[in-house]
Amino acid sequence: MTPYPVVIVILGQTATGKSDLAVKIAKKINGEIISADSRQVYKGLDIGTGKISQKEMKGVSHHMLDVANPKTKFTVAEYQKLAILAIADILKRGKVPIITGGTGFYIDAITKGIVFPEVPPNLKLRKILENKTTPQLFKMLEKLDKVRAKTIDAKNKVRLIRAIEIARVLGKVPQISAVEPLYEFIKIGLYLPEDKLQKKIEKRVKKMFQDGLLKEIKKLKKSGIDDTRLKEFGFEYDKPTPEKVTFETLKYAKRQMTWFKRDKEIKWFDASKNVSLSVFNHLNQYWN
Repeated sequence: MTPYPVVIVILGQTATGKSDLAVKIAKKINGEIISADSRQVYKGLDIGTGKISQKEMKGVSHHMLDVANPKTKFTVAEYQKLAILAIADILKRGKVPIITGGTGFYIDAITKGIVFPEVPPNLKLRKILENKTTPQLFKMLEKLDKVRAKTIDAKNKVRLIRAIEIARVLGKVPQISAVEPLYEFIKIGLYLPEDKLQKKIEKRVKKMFQDGLLKEIKKLKKSGIDDTRLKEFGFEYDKPTPEKVTFETLKYAKRQMTWFKRDKEIKWFDASKNVSLSVFNHLNQYWN
């Protein structure tokens, strides 16, 4: 037992069954789900992000889906504020919050009590930086702040631009500080052996194309979202093929695991086995 309210966290790579497990847990313990996915916060990115459907939710309330316009950037600080409010609201109603997703930065923002520097967006600067390549942006950041350059994802254009933006204002990107979290976070990680993960991703991508991925892309473009912005969401939308999307998704999955491996609080479970039973047995110790 813990003196703090319990918040369950289901994390891991894409296609490992996080959403399905979260729904099963939520139905069993009267929970509600808070998505921790940096792409599923955007409206209109449904098929391409594997967003859970109403049918798959099975009546369980989900938060932090479709809360942002894809034309504008939704920051991790904005996510943090809304997710913290969702946790408090769920607990107030006597239910258990279940954070579910594969965006490690979002999960850390909640579970580690991170305090982000308050630097407003510089739209003029962003417009200039968006025309540069990721290697060019990384070199710029190295000159501004070598310490931050060592820890940032050098291939993530959005984070590189934000880091440069902050460094230009503050002289450097400050060390992210943290405050003591108010909750007991139970972190459950799902993984699959590499060969099984690849097969699951290939199957998911095939279904994405069958469900109308190309139509979704056309609709997004018609709404005014250009190729550059679409690529920022982590998908290769320039003449997409199942092979291209599978390749990019596998690369993304590797980056996810690299991030999660740093967190020693995660209890890992093999998603290719009877993971539900094992996870329920693990969770029982917090209530019995």
